[in-house]
Amino acid sequence: MDEGREKVVETVLAGNYVEMEVEGKPKNVKSTISNFFWHGGSAYDAWFSCSSNQVAQVLLTLPYSFSQLGMLSGILFQIFYGLMGSWTAYLISILYVEYRTRKEREKADFRNHVIQWFEVLDGLLGKHWRNVGLGFNCTFLLFGSVIQLIACASNIYYINDNLDKRTWTYIFGACCATTVFIPSFHNYRIWSFLGLIMTTYTAWYLTIASLLHGQVEGVKHTGPAKMVLYFTGATNILYTFGGHAVTVEIMHAMWKPQKFKSIYFWATAYVLTLTLPSASAVYWAFGDSLLNHSNAFALLPRSPWRNMAVILMLIHQFITFGFACTPLYFVWEKAIGMHECKSMCKRAAARLPVVVPIWFLAIIFPFFGPINSTVGSLLVSFTVYIIPALAHMFTFRSAAARENAVEPPPKFFGRWVGTYTINVFVVVWVFIVGFGFGGWASMTNFIHQIDTFGLFTKCYQCPPQLPPPPPLLNATTPIASPTNHLQLLGSVFHKP
Repeated sequence: MDEGREKVVETVLAGNYVEMEVEGKPKNVKSTISNFFWHGGSAYDAWFSCSSNQVAQVLLTLPYSFSQLGMLSGILFQIFYGLMGSWTAYLISILYVEYRTRKEREKADFRNHVIQWFEVLDGLLGKHWRNVGLGFNCTFLLFGSVIQLIACASNIYYINDNLDKRTWTYIFGACCATTVFIPSFHNYRIWSFLGLIMTTYTAWYLTIASLLHGQVEGVKHTGPAKMVLYFTGATNILYTFGGHAVTVEIMHAMWKPQKFKSIYFWATAYVLTLTLPSASAVYWAFGDSLLNHSNAFALLPRSPWRNMAVILMLIHQFITFGFACTPLYFVWEKAIGMHECKSMCKRAAARLPVVVPIWFLAIIFPFFGPINSTVGSLLVSFTVYIIPALAHMFTFRSAAARENAVEPPPKFFGRWVGTYTINVFVVVWVFIVGFGFGGWASMTNFIHQIDTFGLFTKCYQCPPQLPPPPPLLNATTPIASPTNHLQLLGSVFHKP
């Protein structure tokens, strides 16, 4: 067989894990350029994907969370949930490697199939776990995509307010629908790289612009003032570091998925260098004013620098929409039997129905900021924190499973005892604080937004529109004399 023309499968042993890597045709200039911009599967690509996907539009709502939590709690919760999110991403990576190794021992071939989280749960724990994981994951990704559309409309309004936010949502819904043409996470290499540059610029713009602006006159920092606001803000930060609902898909796009274990931690470490300075600086400058402005752009003066930040965030939200929606596309393709179709045009057409409910929900609930906390408490708490921790404990509950584990816990975490202890803490904390108190506070705040603004509101948190001024009189405008006014009044009451 001519190896230059035919695709061959290279089997690489990495411990007990068998990686299957497909090598393509002989390289030319076109394929080299395509690979450079389009086909990413390295650990660096995964790092860019995790870092870019994690922060997204929530960067603009963290100052709002600081106004609810106060400065100290805001900083501590970011560090705490950053570490907790890194831990559960590590658990997901371990479970993925365990599942794929078992399947490849059975001669499974994943060259034309993207492994997803619900399939990992199905293979390791059975159909009931699969159904629960599928339900939470898909609902979270659905509303994650909704949030990106809401953010697009909220941001562009601060450049062009000739159209209301609802109209902008219609426009950006159509733009984001073009993500149906992106095949998989292999093809986000250049987008992930650019996305991280965009969020880095925006974060440091918020920091520097707030410091140069200085504190507004009479600024107050009363947070935390109410328990409802406190847990709403905490849950938004829970949502911030719970962006790894697409972890399995990112891992599957890697040439060596077993290298993923520490990638999310380093991505989180970088993200903290963006979120902590920006949220602290904006809250320092504007204080309690942020309680009524969930988008940090609303309080900063209009300038070319702000306009650039808005434009970059709009592009980044388009990228993040694709990140959140692509796993939904995969699930839908598998449901209708189109996942292994090699025609991208047919797959794109089949994916379009996924965008319609996202578009519709963004128009119903345009509550930029409060919707983040609600999604965080009700969906992220289970999808990203509770289910992975429980799944890890149940997968390795038997002595035989622990003995034959592909990736046993390192000594640094205290082996199996330490791992189980951390998992129990994560489950209890997130269930009580994140889902319990956070769910109560977030739903209370969300219902308050509905009562205040209503569903399908045209322009959420927009400044009130002033009535147009009366027309000015000029020299050519005739002015009626008092006599003429009396004659006119007499003609009204005159009866012939």
